[in-house]
Amino acid sequence: MDRSILKAFGRRIKTIRSEQGISQEQLGQLAELDRTYISGIERGLRNVSLINIERLAAALKVEPAELLKFSETDYV
Repeated sequence: MDRSILKAFGRRIKTIRSEQGISQEQLGQLAELDRTYISGIERGLRNVSLINIERLAAALKVEPAELLKFSETDYV
């Protein structure tokens, strides 16, 4: 499996989190996920479930679709 889409998703999470001034620890608490799991997502090591995408979106106060807004060139 090509993991580049996971890396693109992780960069998107990190960008939104950073823009909001939230640490990985804070995001983990808000989304009820472990900080190491957030780190793994941002580094493209985790294949995130839909349930966790919804948790991340709620914690970041965005629609789930906003987390998936990256272009094909971001991961090809």
